[in-house]
Amino acid sequence: MKVEAQMNGAQMNGVQMDGAEMDRAQTDRARTDGAGRVTAQRRTEPAGLRAGAPLSRAHPPAGALALVETDLAEAEGRLCRLVGSQVAVVEEIGSYLTASGGKRLRPMLTALGARAAGLEGDIAGLMCVGELIHLGSLLHDDVVDVGLLRRDRPAAWTVYGNAATILTGDFCLARAILLAGEEGARLVAERQRAGQPHGDAGRAVTELGRAVTWMAEGEVLQLQRAGSLDTPLADYLEMVEKKSAALIAWCTAAGAWVRGDAQAAAGLYEFGRQAGIAFQIADDVIDYSPASGKSPGQDLRERKLTLPLLHALARVPDLRARLEGPAEALDIPALLTEIRESGALDTALSEARARAEAALKALDVLPEGPWRAALCDLGRYLVERGH
Repeated sequence: MKVEAQMNGAQMNGVQMDGAEMDRAQTDRARTDGAGRVTAQRRTEPAGLRAGAPLSRAHPPAGALALVETDLAEAEGRLCRLVGSQVAVVEEIGSYLTASGGKRLRPMLTALGARAAGLEGDIAGLMCVGELIHLGSLLHDDVVDVGLLRRDRPAAWTVYGNAATILTGDFCLARAILLAGEEGARLVAERQRAGQPHGDAGRAVTELGRAVTWMAEGEVLQLQRAGSLDTPLADYLEMVEKKSAALIAWCTAAGAWVRGDAQAAAGLYEFGRQAGIAFQIADDVIDYSPASGKSPGQDLRERKLTLPLLHALARVPDLRARLEGPAEALDIPALLTEIRESGALDTALSEARARAEAALKALDVLPEGPWRAALCDLGRYLVERGH
């Protein structure tokens, strides 16, 4: 089943929009054809960490990549097979998103955490669990946020419609939970047969269910507070931890749970939690940076309350009043300059760096070695990649 990616006359969450209106909605990012339609260039070449495509502005540390290169290559191929389905449109939507590439951060963290905890053998399936959850959440997010583009391609809902996209997101989540159970049981059984220490196969699945629950709560919290400038710092951090950090923490600790190393699992989970929060804060800072490689100020245009803006509201005179005024009256470039000069970005980045240091400290429970060193390098990269 092939669905042409022409946006003319597409519906945006029930509101009919023609191609020109969609083009105007994101003139700085969308690619359009001569008729004002956003075009989707189908890609058939492999994409992902090992495909040679430029997946992000900055690449993860070369040493960390080299350690798990074989695991990542196997996981990429496995991921493409895992989005397969007897329902043609489900497979096409899943393949459409996976072919768009991505940093594949979660498979890398799963591999490094598992190897650091001493888990041997084939872990490619376990590495795909977090990425499937992530892909499902992206499909859902773009519908909720009415996002037109994802990884420089038209978002899946604009090509396949809301209903099919949401249900394919559900498929990805369900497939991930099934996979966690299958891979956990397989790895535990292999360790039992070899007479090696092992954990409870159900622990990783239970913790995954908890993480997905928190992710859903974080998304609802963000939806409830959209556009509000009155969110306390504690509420912002709760939202970030649930929406972003919970899954990263699970990925980092999954292998240790399977191996049955409670101490390593606790340290790796805390590493992932702190690193996940740091990653999101740093990403929020990048949005205000002219050197970010993308059009800065999108969060400010949407009045999205992030840590940089929380600090700026306390420092920039009349910023709240201006943001609460008419959107057309906002001078975004001038506001960005004021926010940068207020020191709000430096303060937010300092918080991200403090979280990263806390993440590295959590790894003290692990023996020194290349796996632990690679996690430390990756933890620093998550904060410093755009600065």
